[in-house]
Amino acid sequence: MTTATTPIASADSAAATAATAPSGAKGAALAAAERTGACTPEAVGTIENARERIDALDDRIIGLVQERMAVSAVIQEARITSGGRRVNLSREMEILGHYSDALGKPGTALAMTLLELCRGRV
Repeated sequence: MTTATTPIASADSAAATAATAPSGAKGAALAAAERTGACTPEAVGTIENARERIDALDDRIIGLVQERMAVSAVIQEARITSGGRRVNLSREMEILGHYSDALGKPGTALAMTLLELCRGRV
């Protein structure tokens, strides 16, 4: 008896879902609005294009950070091989100042993250 009621309940909930689910172009527009938080098709297009640019910029930034890590490893290895220390604190202070001057307090946090990523890769 339980088996007979299960298909009916499933059919009822499927019908309810289909009745409330948007379809066609209206559904696509609603999905795009939800994805972007925009209220007009123009804003959706602007946001989607800008997000594509941000994604491309993020890929470039990641590549540059990886390149910076490799260059830092070369410097650290040369410093250690010559009998020096792995880290040069005065140079790190210069870097922190440079980022802070350019980007303010968040720049300092960014520089700290970069320095952390680039230390000890030898």
